[in-house]
Amino acid sequence: MIGVFELFKIGIGPSSSHTVGPMKAAAQFVDSVRRAGLLPRVERAKVDLFGSLAWTGKGHGTDKAVILGLSGEFPDTVDPDNADKIVHSAREMRLLGLGGDRTIRFDPETDIVFDGTTAAKQHPNTLALTVFGSDGEVLLTQRWCSVGGGFVVPEEEVGKSADASERGVPHPFRSGRDLLEIGASLHKPIADIVMENETSRLSREAVEEKLDRIIEVMMSCIDRGMVTDGNLPGGLEVRRRAPSLHRRLKEAAGSNNQAQHAIMDWVSLYAIAVNEENAAGSRVVTAPTNGAAGIIPATLRYYRDHCQDSDREGMRRLLLTASAIGALFKMNASISGAEVGCQGEVGVACSMAAAGLAAVLGGTNEQIENAAEIGMEHHLGMTCDPIGGLVQIPCIERNAFGAIKAISAASLALQGDGKHVVSLDKVIATMRETGRDMQSKYKETSLGGLAVNLAEC
Repeated sequence: MIGVFELFKIGIGPSSSHTVGPMKAAAQFVDSVRRAGLLPRVERAKVDLFGSLAWTGKGHGTDKAVILGLSGEFPDTVDPDNADKIVHSAREMRLLGLGGDRTIRFDPETDIVFDGTTAAKQHPNTLALTVFGSDGEVLLTQRWCSVGGGFVVPEEEVGKSADASERGVPHPFRSGRDLLEIGASLHKPIADIVMENETSRLSREAVEEKLDRIIEVMMSCIDRGMVTDGNLPGGLEVRRRAPSLHRRLKEAAGSNNQAQHAIMDWVSLYAIAVNEENAAGSRVVTAPTNGAAGIIPATLRYYRDHCQDSDREGMRRLLLTASAIGALFKMNASISGAEVGCQGEVGVACSMAAAGLAAVLGGTNEQIENAAEIGMEHHLGMTCDPIGGLVQIPCIERNAFGAIKAISAASLALQGDGKHVVSLDKVIATMRETGRDMQSKYKETSLGGLAVNLAEC
């Protein structure tokens, strides 16, 4: 079972698998060093990055992430402004405050190794962390895998999963069919099923407070992105489009110049604003990943600002419903672009958003499941080929289209009775198989697709 707040995590950009995950792994490694009583003996630290972390890690800020993690910072609490100072100090002074306590010599140029030749054993996002003593002896080493959406697991635990009943939730489910059967037997919508699972561990007040915090960060991210101008970092000189788009839409609002499809332009704006903030390394919510972080916030904002009778409770229910769908993809396939391509990021986010929107617009559980299926079915086979290893092109625009497709999927499902030929479970299985068959160069390596053809265009 995957809980709501495991899927929706507050962190910083630009990547959940390449930034958030490695930061968490590095911070947890330092915690292991501290708990083993080894911190006073450490004189040097080294991080080896393999697979996709090596191939696109520089563009995704993986080196910055491990510096922050080794410094004791966590994605949900790090101050983005202070983060840059910590990284700058490490690079300029060649010193690192390990765990925020012990200062050691550390040269990011030599102590962070982008190993693009050694094959990763269990997962394409693998990192090895090692600390050494004064005479060079290895004090502790750990290998971690960043498996998508900011989730990290020790390498030896990749692929292992506990039975849903072991989590102690009242309504364990592992498939869309399970969800529909539970809903039918209890006469409850999916949002209530998820809420009862969450309140088996936390009070309802605590769950609502955490949901409201997620909503606040999502809406604030949109607001920041709509007014923050300039070029995105990384060398592609991509200029932020959200501020100018926002100005044009505001000027046209209520006038004869407003386009008939203006509402879709607003939705695109919301998604672009979030993903430009993500590309800049700002505070975002993994939803379920950073590369797809704009789709659910844009759909949520669409519900809040453009749908009648929207309210805070509806926004919470949208997230609760979406998390159930995201959990199914996480448990039965993957949300890692390095494993299954962008269908596992933008495709999953679209599916989640479509389900959540269908729920708050009055859909039955069957219509919600149908919306989720539609949202993924038309993303099957989408590759992950970021230009320059940066989460900018084509990632930012893909979020805009993902949000629009989510709204369309919800609308289409609500026009039906919930009966359809391809089930959500079947499309999840198809996504997993498609990802397995996809050539590795199309899975977040920047070795294929747009990433190599830009110069030819």
